[in-house]
Amino acid sequence: MTTHQENCGSTQTPDDIDIAALREKYLKERDKRLRPEGSKQYLELKDDFAEFSEVDPHTPVTPRTPIDENIDVAVLGGGITGLLAGAYLKKAGVEDVHIIEMGGDIGGVWYWNRFPGIQCDNDAYCYIPMLEELNYIPSKKFADGAEIYEHCRRIAKHFGLYDGAILSTQVRAARWDETLKRWRLSTNRGDDIRARFVVMAQGSFNRPKLPGIAGIKDFTGHTFHSARWDYDYTGGDANGGLHKLGDKRVALVGTGATGVQLVPHLGRDAKHLYVFQRTPSSVDVRGNEPTDPQWAASLQPGWQEQRKRNFHRWSPLGEGAVFDEPDLVCDFWTELGRNLTARIAAAEDPTALSIEQIMAFREEED
Repeated sequence: MTTHQENCGSTQTPDDIDIAALREKYLKERDKRLRPEGSKQYLELKDDFAEFSEVDPHTPVTPRTPIDENIDVAVLGGGITGLLAGAYLKKAGVEDVHIIEMGGDIGGVWYWNRFPGIQCDNDAYCYIPMLEELNYIPSKKFADGAEIYEHCRRIAKHFGLYDGAILSTQVRAARWDETLKRWRLSTNRGDDIRARFVVMAQGSFNRPKLPGIAGIKDFTGHTFHSARWDYDYTGGDANGGLHKLGDKRVALVGTGATGVQLVPHLGRDAKHLYVFQRTPSSVDVRGNEPTDPQWAASLQPGWQEQRKRNFHRWSPLGEGAVFDEPDLVCDFWTELGRNLTARIAAAEDPTALSIEQIMAFREEED
């Protein structure tokens, strides 16, 4: 088990890599992704494709009477942003808070996405919010999706956000009513909700995208998006065991983080797996380890905020080079900061380095 405060250092990389050739190669790969049509290369999820976005495979929609009432705060979206907005409003003494969420439960991407192998790709001790406040420690460094989803529900229960939640409901329009001095929200359930304040927390990652592949509208085989995984068709669960694919030829389009997590399960369980990849992915050792109970017991008040600050200092968008504290996170994000720090420290006179030289080091590490 890991101590989570390993003395991790810079990466020992081969010294015979042609950096210039590698950079040229990936510039060509980047150019393949630059499409003049931009987002129009994807199919809009409407009409025959609406089910890829708006149909909830996890929770049946329960009929209800349309809501017609005045409220103080409407939070649009029940993902992590909406949950934190609701939690801090409750902590500030605002009681009349209503999260309006299209899904049948809160959790956002962690509610919708339940595909085999789903995990966070950030240090869970940093990424999952309010761990210290709710006295919860993730079971491992990169937590599974089901664990994150359950913690989202834990936040909602702790702060009483379920009491006013309006689930399985999609806001269609919001307009300011000058007469009432309120926002009027209309929904797909026929609601007329009049809110003093509206918090926009609907995010952008809950709506899947489909590639505009020629013939996709004519394909009659079974198709679904990873964000709406169909276990009735594949069998198994988020841990794998997709036994119903044993006689199927499966095509996987895309090798981003989701595709990389899916390949081991599909490759093992399907009769044949075809992987369609536009740009090669960088895949390395996961390094996912269970939480050391002794380390968890040693944590002092304020530990999560300290760890998050440490992560942001060492990460690519942070300070880049850190000399006054160890890397507490030790993952592939902070590795770039460790490598840059080592390059600067190895210079004959680090204090004499110009900003341009430091940025050149940073570009090489990236």
